[in-house]
Amino acid sequence: MQYEFKTSGVCAAKIVFEVEDGTVHNVRFIGGCSGNTQGVAKLAEGMKADEVISRLQGIRCGMKATSCPDQLAKALIAAKA
Repeated sequence: MQYEFKTSGVCAAKIVFEVEDGTVHNVRFIGGCSGNTQGVAKLAEGMKADEVISRLQGIRCGMKATSCPDQLAKALIAAKA
């Protein structure tokens, strides 16, 4: 199933992704730092959503309370709900 998550507190405007049988696929960040968001997306590909959440949740970007990886974790938590 495809999901869209509107981000908050980061440069990327939203995250589009799929979760099939608990596995993450086709993550795309809209906006943000292209190299970093592409890297995070590639690393999450094929990984179980719970594993992505446990690895990325709480990562901060500089003085911000969140980051693009943290926002992906939040998006996956929302998709599970």
